[in-house]
Amino acid sequence: MLMKTAVLFILCLALSLASQAQIKKDKESLLESEPGVVYLNQIFDKPVKLNVIEQAQVFSDKDGSHRLGFLKADQVVELEGMTEKAYRVRGQGTKNGIAGWVSPKAFSHSDPEFIGKLKKIYERQIAVNEIIKNKGLAIGMTPKEVELSRGKPTKTTIRVTPTGESGSWEYINFEEIKHYITKVDPVTGQAYRQFSHTTREETGKTTVEFKDGAVSALEEMEDKGPGNTKIIIPPVVVGW
Repeated sequence: MLMKTAVLFILCLALSLASQAQIKKDKESLLESEPGVVYLNQIFDKPVKLNVIEQAQVFSDKDGSHRLGFLKADQVVELEGMTEKAYRVRGQGTKNGIAGWVSPKAFSHSDPEFIGKLKKIYERQIAVNEIIKNKGLAIGMTPKEVELSRGKPTKTTIRVTPTGESGSWEYINFEEIKHYITKVDPVTGQAYRQFSHTTREETGKTTVEFKDGAVSALEEMEDKGPGNTKIIIPPVVVGW
């Protein structure tokens, strides 16, 4: 029985460590991106496809300083990343396969609102990356984004109703407090402090409420002085 309990404990510990390692890896991957660049594989599970409507120059850098070649027209390519002024795509060049930065004017999409949605996605992700970098929180973030910023919650609650799903995560901050007692030396008569014990005490709590896949409210139970709650737009719904 003791051996079985020990094995279960080891398995749970291993799963927890693996989960924390994956969160750290995802966060590092997210934050190590080139400044001003958003990569679509960080946002979507499926690749985003674009139609190439005209032959276009392909550059190795987002600023368009080093030309690689030309992207052939009349093909479908995968959108890998974007900046405010350029798209990183992968497709067929005039000679062979090619991947690099291309002007957005070379592409089209079946969704007439594609450009507007893509711009909103870009602006949102840049804002989210900055929040995660500073271990912050904002209304409108997804559970995955909250986890990348703060890690696994201390406590979770989920509510499922006919109108949708909601719930909350709690992040509790603890601090180890050392306690001492005063004693008197029987020889010298001098008083001195002696360590007694250590307690783990709650110093603050953050409650993150979710509704339909996005943060709907934040509550800080720690006196950090006046501050403003950040608000970002929820994830843009797309059907690419």
